[in-house]
Amino acid sequence: MGISKTFWKNKTVLITGHTGFKGSWLAIWLNQLGAAVHGYALKPLTQPNMFTAAGVGKILKSNISDIRDYNKLLAVMKKCRPQIVFHLAAQPLVRQSYKDPLETYQTNILGTANVLQALRYVKNVKAVVVITSDKCYENKESNYAYKETDPLGGYDPYSSSKACAEIVTAAYRNSFFTDSDTAIASARAGNVIGGGDWATDRLVPDCIKAWLKNKTVEIRYPHAIRPWQHVLEPLAGYIILAEKLYRYGDKFAGAWNFGPENKNIKNVAFLVDSIAKLWGKKAKWKKTGDKHPHEAILLKLNCSVAKARLPWRPCWNIEKTLEKTIQCYKTYLEHPEKITATIIEQINQYTKDSK
Repeated sequence: MGISKTFWKNKTVLITGHTGFKGSWLAIWLNQLGAAVHGYALKPLTQPNMFTAAGVGKILKSNISDIRDYNKLLAVMKKCRPQIVFHLAAQPLVRQSYKDPLETYQTNILGTANVLQALRYVKNVKAVVVITSDKCYENKESNYAYKETDPLGGYDPYSSSKACAEIVTAAYRNSFFTDSDTAIASARAGNVIGGGDWATDRLVPDCIKAWLKNKTVEIRYPHAIRPWQHVLEPLAGYIILAEKLYRYGDKFAGAWNFGPENKNIKNVAFLVDSIAKLWGKKAKWKKTGDKHPHEAILLKLNCSVAKARLPWRPCWNIEKTLEKTIQCYKTYLEHPEKITATIIEQINQYTKDSK
């Protein structure tokens, strides 16, 4: 699996959602590769957050604004003139989508449409990767691994908004970019973990926040099975895909799955037990008896297309994924000044291991 440092040197890149967890990791990695990175996003939503802790604002040109503001987005795009765009800006939480479905639909659907519409009026953009979610599929909760050609759907507002974002992306590609130098792909990945994630209603951050207060963390669905992967796994896929789009155009347009090997597909109880052991300090959990909105219990991805054509494949097993994740959290809490160096070290280690 090869990421070309020479390709990325001096490439102008725009990341929407650069203040988020995945966006911050991606910005640091692209900066390490020599790219000139610009960002467009809201202010970080949590305190602490990776964007601030790792000093991401110092390594790119940051534009703080809403993805729903089309005129501002277009102005930023015209000013920075990106060659490559990664669209990550989103409302990313299932439970938040139940609380505020309109915000979720406006951000995830219209926000995606805004990006694609703006691209029609910006010169030089050759590659666009729209990041959606593995939850975009019509999930029948069987032991079936979904392929890129399977039907889209979504039980909850978040999942359905990501299915809609996929449809909007395909419609714009077919309607406005068929005879264009701009190649557009979508990337479907989910259940990403890694240091620096402090979002509410995510498993690992919820555990860390509870254990820091010496509380027992409450788990909603301990038997739910998820395709866990380190944040660097799908990011490697996005980076490789963007390079292929830039070099070969529409041959790599369309939808792509990025998920873990079957051995990383574990239930929530396994994950919490594992990180509790790594955390130490009397970390405990219990199943909560409260009622919760519907969440899928089982979801798997078939990533054979990415493995065969990019080529990309998962690198770190679940044990290394969790070890690296907890290492990052402990570094931030014990030696916050070392967090950026730790992140870069993990990127370098992943790059070496992936070869």
